[in-house]
Amino acid sequence: MPPSSRARSPRRAQADGRERTVASSSEGRSTKSYVPWLLLLPGLAWLVIFFVIPLFSLGRASLKPSVVSGTVVKHVKGLGNFTQVFSDNSTVIVRTFFFAGAATVLALLIGYPLAYYIAMRGGRYKNLLLALVVLPFFTTYLIRTLSWKILLFGEGPVAHILRSLGLLSKNGEILNTDAAVIGALVYNFLPFMVLPIYVSLEKVDRRLLEAAPDLYAGGWRTFRKVTLPLSIPGVFAGSLLTFIPACGDFVNAELLGGSSQTMIGNIIEANFGKEALRPGISALSFVLMAAILIGVLIYARVLGTEDLV
Repeated sequence: MPPSSRARSPRRAQADGRERTVASSSEGRSTKSYVPWLLLLPGLAWLVIFFVIPLFSLGRASLKPSVVSGTVVKHVKGLGNFTQVFSDNSTVIVRTFFFAGAATVLALLIGYPLAYYIAMRGGRYKNLLLALVVLPFFTTYLIRTLSWKILLFGEGPVAHILRSLGLLSKNGEILNTDAAVIGALVYNFLPFMVLPIYVSLEKVDRRLLEAAPDLYAGGWRTFRKVTLPLSIPGVFAGSLLTFIPACGDFVNAELLGGSSQTMIGNIIEANFGKEALRPGISALSFVLMAAILIGVLIYARVLGTEDLV
């Protein structure tokens, strides 16, 4: 063998080794690039089957011809369904968002101090207090609402206490009022407000709170400048988790309210099975979703969502 070929053989071996290393690393990178998509596949399939397809079906149904019953029976189709249901149910739409908004504000006013106490002052009782917050979930939603009906009926304990305090007339009723529906919404969705706020407060660096007095900040100023801004992500998440399901709720208005407390969910639940009214009800569902989406975007813009993304 010529000397030149003996000298080149180690170099060739080195080059072959580098080529094999590059090939194996590229194969590893290509394999890793597929892993996130494989992990996302079950969730994406779930969303497509149970969200995208039903939403597409609902949108298609909202554009079909429908019959509107009133003083005169008339046929509408296409975008006319949206204008018709909005004009026919404008009062109910406003009432729905008023009930959901009032319940969200009250849940925030009640839930924030509760979450703050558990996170900052709970000590060794934190787990017990959190268990008490989620304890109502061990009972079904329907049973909890029926329990409110028992408490609030005309001869119930709540009405008796209010009459003894002079806050309710002798023949006054709590059921079939706005207060009964809003109160039940607050009760049923309060844990959804407390838990996200608690998580945000639990993540607050305690060294920031300890340094505040050294910078001549009192308790209220420390809360306003440090604690509250750092807990905004929890307030944002809790508000959405309370407001959105409250907008679509119909159980509380059905069991605790009357005709003057009807919400959009009641109309959808009562009429969606009627073939002639289904396109209009589908349009009403889209109006509800669009209004919620716009409200959420405005709320996110006001509070900011940098810590949530």
